[in-house]
Amino acid sequence: MALTGRRILLCVCGGIAAYKAVELVRRLREAGAEVQVAMTANAQRFIGAASLQAVSGVPVRGTLWDEAAEAAMGHIELARWADRVVVAPATADILAKLAHGLADDLVSTLCLATTAPIAVAPAMNNRMWLHPATRANVATLRDRGVQVIGPDDGAQACGEFGPGRLREPPDIVAALDESLAGGDDLAGRRLLISAGPTFEDLDPVRFIGNRSSGKMGFAIAAAAARRGADVVMVAGPVHLATPPGVRRIDVRSAAQMRDAVLGALPADIYIGAAAVADYTPRTVSAEKIKKTREGGGETLTVELVRTHDVLAEVAAHALRPRVVLGFAAETNDVERYARDKLVRKGLDMIAANQVGRAGCGFESDDNALTVIDATTAHALGPAAKTALADALLDLVKARLR
Repeated sequence: MALTGRRILLCVCGGIAAYKAVELVRRLREAGAEVQVAMTANAQRFIGAASLQAVSGVPVRGTLWDEAAEAAMGHIELARWADRVVVAPATADILAKLAHGLADDLVSTLCLATTAPIAVAPAMNNRMWLHPATRANVATLRDRGVQVIGPDDGAQACGEFGPGRLREPPDIVAALDESLAGGDDLAGRRLLISAGPTFEDLDPVRFIGNRSSGKMGFAIAAAAARRGADVVMVAGPVHLATPPGVRRIDVRSAAQMRDAVLGALPADIYIGAAAVADYTPRTVSAEKIKKTREGGGETLTVELVRTHDVLAEVAAHALRPRVVLGFAAETNDVERYARDKLVRKGLDMIAANQVGRAGCGFESDDNALTVIDATTAHALGPAAKTALADALLDLVKARLR
């Protein structure tokens, strides 16, 4: 398992689900991890430190005011020790503290002081979980690369039913193991990726867009983060969760995507998986265009102007990444058009796929790619986009060498 030999700092917060921490520690140790437990004061009201010490095999930390430990700044040493910090159960209170950078007890201080990746497993009343403040805090943490595991739906201790149950310990361990399973072969590399469509507004109601779902780009970002890369993703308007460990920048238009991508340089790798609009309206109406207004009627003429070519600009940039890989979505003559794009835009590699076919390309969970460079072509798939992501990164890694 990927958890073998990992140093896991388990932070237990106050809630009835704290009793599951004993099994979680046991499961983590069975998976080969070393486990050190830290508890909030409220967690100690639900479960005794002695139980967690018995299953972890090491003393449990419960306060910043432990004179023996803090004589040598023990909380900082503990924060440095961890390969990964896991907060389970993560209450609404700790999620708020982490989102806003508060550090008023041992657990929140450890989370602020560590440079290790953080995972949280929320557990709370369903109304607390669905509250806009909690949703905003979770979104903030996701954007910072925090892995969010759960919660599950089900019966709760308060007698209500809904989302907010702590995910079961075996499932938490499986999620942690999966997030580490990609290895660290891209550790130390900075990967910048653009994903999804752009929307070019006509008026406050309408826009010109395309069918890109962002699934391929998000799959690549997730795979790269699992493999240890420092991943920044510029995402167009899509309804997809941020992958664990990925820093996300949301944009809407081609101009915004260009500014965000160029602003995120330098990087070792740039993957242009976004379907950036080639044209945008010359003018955007401040009011909804009505059929009865002047200019409306049976026909409507909209003047479009070219957008900036983000991919070509990155390839020609003074801070050009070592590998620049583009995507070519074509309906016919796929390889010919892709090779032309490769040369014309000065790319190192291009991933070509045929769209417009059922079960492949836009909006689908599956895809098939032909990855082309100056001398070779590699056929990948058909397969799930999640599997293609790792295969594509293998080719990028080989190119880096």
